[in-house]
Amino acid sequence: MWTAGTRTWRAALCCVVLLEVFLRVARGLNVCTSGSTTSCEECLLIHHSCAWCAQEDFGRGRTMTSRCDFIQNLQKRGCDVQFIEFPRSSISVLQNIPLSAKGSGSTQYDVIQITPQKVSLSLRPGDQMWFEVQVRQVEDYPVDLYYLMDLSLSMKDDLDTIRNLGTKLAHEMGKLTSNFRLGFGSFVDKNMSPFSYTAPKYQENPCNGYKLFPNCVPTFGFRHILSLTDKVDRFNEEVQKQMVSRNRDAPEGGFDAILQAAVCKERIGWRKEAYHLLVFATDDVPHLALDGRLGGLVQPHDGACHLNEQNEYSASTKMDYPSLGLLGEKLAENNIYLIFAVTKRLYVIYKNFTALIPGTTVEILDQDSKNVIQLIITAYNNIRSKVELTVWDHPEDISLSFAATCQDGQPLAGLRKCADLQIGDTVSLPASVHTPTI
Repeated sequence: MWTAGTRTWRAALCCVVLLEVFLRVARGLNVCTSGSTTSCEECLLIHHSCAWCAQEDFGRGRTMTSRCDFIQNLQKRGCDVQFIEFPRSSISVLQNIPLSAKGSGSTQYDVIQITPQKVSLSLRPGDQMWFEVQVRQVEDYPVDLYYLMDLSLSMKDDLDTIRNLGTKLAHEMGKLTSNFRLGFGSFVDKNMSPFSYTAPKYQENPCNGYKLFPNCVPTFGFRHILSLTDKVDRFNEEVQKQMVSRNRDAPEGGFDAILQAAVCKERIGWRKEAYHLLVFATDDVPHLALDGRLGGLVQPHDGACHLNEQNEYSASTKMDYPSLGLLGEKLAENNIYLIFAVTKRLYVIYKNFTALIPGTTVEILDQDSKNVIQLIITAYNNIRSKVELTVWDHPEDISLSFAATCQDGQPLAGLRKCADLQIGDTVSLPASVHTPTI
């Protein structure tokens, strides 16, 4: 349904197109007859306002008569309407299921948050068409949350804190959704020099000889521990089994872990109809692409899933760390919201990462992770308060623009997102589709 603001926006664009044609005629410049067109195809490609007269005896007895002209001019010069070729741009809505009011329940797999779902456009070169997109943040939408934790030695206190996280987090998330699932994975770093201790005495116990904490498990890249489940007690059980490990340098291999958690969607258990939240908890900076060359890893990351039968990242010592661009691409492909939960001293660093990885937020994590539940709730509410429309894989010769109409009811040209929304709010995004003149 068109709002008053939307109608104003569309009317203004229509006036621009009509004014363009009017000015061309008023100035004496007829774009249709200015060239030397010899066929219908050439004529129709000149401008979307041009028409072609296919009448056999048209112009007979005249020295110069172009068959390519505006419709009204062709008719004035005797071309019968039935012989005028003038294909018009058109739009057809192929699927337009109404927006859902609620996300969970027996019909959760038919939740509609955007309408229309399918639109067919037929556009002449240089022409423009409009249609409206509506998006709604439905209530009680299912949530999948995968908790990805740094298990390097410095995170020992944090591990102790989250041993009963599952029960507490499920209770709090239950206030926001009736359909919540929780999963768990951990990471340290590549088990190779110079990132980890590789001497034989450290292979089984990299904490060997470390007086403050003499025993820990072997270093590993990424380990998927618990697939997404609604049985939150399983989360508590698995976390209680975990032990920290140790790497050599300060940066961690967390970006390897993020990419695997994003692309190994069958193993992780991401549902199609659910919000995908990936919480990344760490107290240090990550290794980035090209850091792997320090260990002789020259092969760039391929962006694929590499979990073996033990659910461990099998390419950890074969490929470089992923780039920020690759991470952003894979997170977007799989509709995953990444939440950086980091200590205060790292906030600015990870805040800068969010500018390079769309859809990512950063929150400050206490030194012992005591605030992790409130952190997750805050990040979730922040994500749910925004709507942004992203367009993928549209033809290069198609220009697509939006004019978001947010809660104030005023369309803003060029804007495709709204913020400060409440659950259940509907956002209107009138879309303009334009094809260039060939």
